[in-house]
Amino acid sequence: MRHNNKINHLGRTYSHRAALLSNMAVSLIKHKRIFTTLAKAKELRKYVEPIISKSKNDSTHSRRLVFQELHDKYAVTVLFQEISQKIGDRPGGYTRIIKTGNRLGDNASTCFIELVDYNELMLKETTTKATKTRRSRRSSGKGAGAETPVAAAAPKAPKAPKAVKEEAPVVEEVVVEELPVVEEVIVETPAEETPKAE
Repeated sequence: MRHNNKINHLGRTYSHRAALLSNMAVSLIKHKRIFTTLAKAKELRKYVEPIISKSKNDSTHSRRLVFQELHDKYAVTVLFQEISQKIGDRPGGYTRIIKTGNRLGDNASTCFIELVDYNELMLKETTTKATKTRRSRRSSGKGAGAETPVAAAAPKAPKAPKAVKEEAPVVEEVVVEELPVVEEVIVETPAEETPKAE
């Protein structure tokens, strides 16, 4: 029986699975986004997020703990110098998984996993969204929201100044002198005489 054994073995032995997750974590740290299957991405997220949390404390001990998992000096350096500075104020949730459909060969569900703070497009979308409240828009005093006036519920945007209509500039009249009309002369030319047949 496998009671409470929630780990996904990914069809590998323990050592093979550990090496796989370590290599994928190094690739994610170096490239900031990797494409893989959904099952591997979910296991990688559980593996790499505690490692990224350890990088917030830049000490010799935490560097040794992270190197013990990753086995890559360059990845540890990038993690502690670059990534930990960018995610310093984030309390968790350093990665994002986005599904990309199924693979053609074996129909495995694929996705990409990326570090949240390195996707500039997603960061712009979150900052430009306007917040929406769920307040009632009724103007009458009926219902539960009767004590709160509608005008105070949502602040009004300042009105744009009205555009001033500009008058069209006056164009001075220009007098055009009349030119003499030239009559057409039609000159008739005599038609060539064709030889008569005898």
